[in-house]
Amino acid sequence: MNAPALRLEGITKRFGPLVANDSISLTLEGGEVLALLGENGAGKSTLMSILFGHYVADEGHITINGQALPPGEPAAALEAGIGMVHQHFALADNLSVLDNVLIGTEPAWQLFSRRDAARTKLLAVAQRFGLAVQPDARVGSLSVGERQRVEILKALYRGARILILDEPTAVLTPQESEALFDTLKQMVEQGLSIIFISHKLGEVMRVSQRVAVLRGGKLVAQARTADTSQTQLAQWMVGHTIAPPERQDARSVGAPVCVLEGVSTPSHERSGRDCLRAVSLRLHAGEIVSIAGVSGNGQVALAELLCGTRAAASGSVTLLGQPWRMSPTWLVDQGVARIPEDRHGVGVVGDLQVWENAVSERLRTRAFSRWLWVRRQAAREHADRVLQHFDVRGGGPATAARALSGGNMQKLILGRALLAPPGAAAQSGPRLIVAHQPTWGLDIGAVSYVQQQLLAARDNGAAVLLISDDLDEVLALGDRIAVMHDGHLTEARPYAQWSRDSVGLAMAGVHA
Repeated sequence: MNAPALRLEGITKRFGPLVANDSISLTLEGGEVLALLGENGAGKSTLMSILFGHYVADEGHITINGQALPPGEPAAALEAGIGMVHQHFALADNLSVLDNVLIGTEPAWQLFSRRDAARTKLLAVAQRFGLAVQPDARVGSLSVGERQRVEILKALYRGARILILDEPTAVLTPQESEALFDTLKQMVEQGLSIIFISHKLGEVMRVSQRVAVLRGGKLVAQARTADTSQTQLAQWMVGHTIAPPERQDARSVGAPVCVLEGVSTPSHERSGRDCLRAVSLRLHAGEIVSIAGVSGNGQVALAELLCGTRAAASGSVTLLGQPWRMSPTWLVDQGVARIPEDRHGVGVVGDLQVWENAVSERLRTRAFSRWLWVRRQAAREHADRVLQHFDVRGGGPATAARALSGGNMQKLILGRALLAPPGAAAQSGPRLIVAHQPTWGLDIGAVSYVQQQLLAARDNGAAVLLISDDLDEVLALGDRIAVMHDGHLTEARPYAQWSRDSVGLAMAGVHA
């Protein structure tokens, strides 16, 4: 019998007292799609980093087609035919497709680039796998789906026979996802092996032949995909049954909390994108308005505008009937809560302790400071309430925020945004919540928790603006839905007036 394309045997990796991978053994056959599942912190990234040579396992070994893979050598992994496509593309926007593919493939001492031969090879690879590409197109001008094709072609050009796809549909429209699935089918038919990492269990059921589930650093389940279900996979991942939020219409929609009329913002300095173009929107109390769209079409501009960090060039914005002020402090005082897209870079200060992050946006209020003195005891007590009410695990008030997992960091941000400070009235929750990618990169358990908190805030009378690349989330939570493309925003219509296909077409700029 032929050796499997990939075999991991007894892989163990420790970081001090933490066992990130605990004697994990897996095989991947030629022409097979293996879905690798697990919560945030389950050990998936560590295992893939060992496979790619970025980490060295403390125990165990890896073989490729029966040949031992030298540990800790990324060049050896590439030579053995391992390629990886990350969810964050590593492309130079100012270079052509061909230039991006060639980066790192030619020795530095070579006096000239063999571009003609490279172009011929690239087009041959693209044709073989059904990945249409224009070698001379500037990457910055490509759509997200086209950029992903370039990332896949970079790996295939280098001779990858084992392809690791990390959350490959996270920023794709439904139509682009369908095109990707067709491509994966062609790859598998030609003998490539794929490790498919995703939190979208519907996609896992569709594209994979087998699944492997990690939990707490251990391999807890392996099965043929056809022999399991989404419910079973979710239970294996978190150790208990997950009840997804059930759609419940808003109980009572109140008066407008925030109104945008013909708002435009300047274009991004470098890309010329991510701006608003004459956007109008009304956000009502007791309602979730979901904004769908492919990243980079103005969502960041909208979130920053409503969080007081980007000014409008034209148009008007009012909050509770008052003219908008570009002042984050004023917005917090008026009851605007933010859940930012980048929880590591913007949401928390990693080197500060949990209690400092828990009160950071209200530090100047009387609840946490007096004159020039911080009321540390009150701040620590409030942080304790945040940890308890929002089930933040992995440390206490004195823990550095960077030590928290992604899911627990997001819960800390939620608690800071939603939990009223001491001395505030019981009903004094936020009036407007700007939630930008609130579940991005979270496992299924943390996703369910965050979504339940947003629904509860809506039912308590908050106006919620949900900006998400996850179409399932948009359709599941939005009372009204609008789609953003190239800075323009469609009318926010009741969710029943949208279908998955119509949202996907609008995300691509096609309107009925």
